[in-house]
Amino acid sequence: MITDQEFAELLADPTKEIVGDIRWTPSDTHRWVREFAVDVESAAGWPLWIKAWWNPVRSKLSYTLILDGPGRIVGLDLGTDVGHHNPGCRATRAEKRRCNCPRGLHKQRWTEEHEAKQAYVPLDITAEWDDPVGVWRQFCAEINVTHRGILWEPEGAEPW
Repeated sequence: MITDQEFAELLADPTKEIVGDIRWTPSDTHRWVREFAVDVESAAGWPLWIKAWWNPVRSKLSYTLILDGPGRIVGLDLGTDVGHHNPGCRATRAEKRRCNCPRGLHKQRWTEEHEAKQAYVPLDITAEWDDPVGVWRQFCAEINVTHRGILWEPEGAEPW
């Protein structure tokens, strides 16, 4: 468990960085999906890493900041058919597309009350799912991570 204050301190830590280039690799489970996982270093020694998932067939992109122990502490999901049902959503399976929970672009941030299960629509992400490098820059800025390298564009992600 991480407290709200610890989470705020972790995000504010200006020493968080990724050093080196990042290349997307084919997923072991979906032949057209590209993904990567990369460690995040910091002077405080937070055990952090980022997991990314890009699926051009389903028009989806996700970046997740993970803290060993609690797990996902910041999540960003983009795509027209990406949905998230917040704690307390009582919609039945047939009603899921008509509830007020976020659909499309949404973000989750850690809180003691909901962990990273409460989603909202962010205003700071303006790049689209099909611009993974642009979204990466915005995601890194939001979580206060410096990337000293290049995030390469995903390659060869055609489903056929």
